[in-house]
Amino acid sequence: MEIRPITLKAANEFIAQYHRHHNPTVGCKFAISCWDDDRLVGVAVCGRPVSRHLDDGLTCEVNRLCTDGTRNACSMLYGACCRVAKAMGYRKIITYILQSENGASLKASNFVCDGIAGGTHWTGERDRGQAIPHEMKTRWSKAL
Repeated sequence: MEIRPITLKAANEFIAQYHRHHNPTVGCKFAISCWDDDRLVGVAVCGRPVSRHLDDGLTCEVNRLCTDGTRNACSMLYGACCRVAKAMGYRKIITYILQSENGASLKASNFVCDGIAGGTHWTGERDRGQAIPHEMKTRWSKAL
């Protein structure tokens, strides 16, 4: 397998087809992909932290990571996200997963669980009725 660049449009097409519970993203700082020979098996989209409290200009967030289930693709993408973010000058990288997910790929990529974060859904003006799981999330981080 190998990591290659990908456009946000192409990454979002993959996300729309394979992601279990999220829609494609609106924007990004960079997107990367994982290929097994000539077959696209996963994508990652990284950008500014969604939480304005964490958006310090030196923190990058993996906003979406999606694979078709190919073994080790998630860990490979997380590792590549870290390398690219570090090369861009970021000092920290974060991401969120559902509380019911075990984080095996994050552990394999040396991320640390920061604990429960966020709520179960958007409230107020940001509640757009999205069909996302109403479940708590855990935040994971790694110093770069």
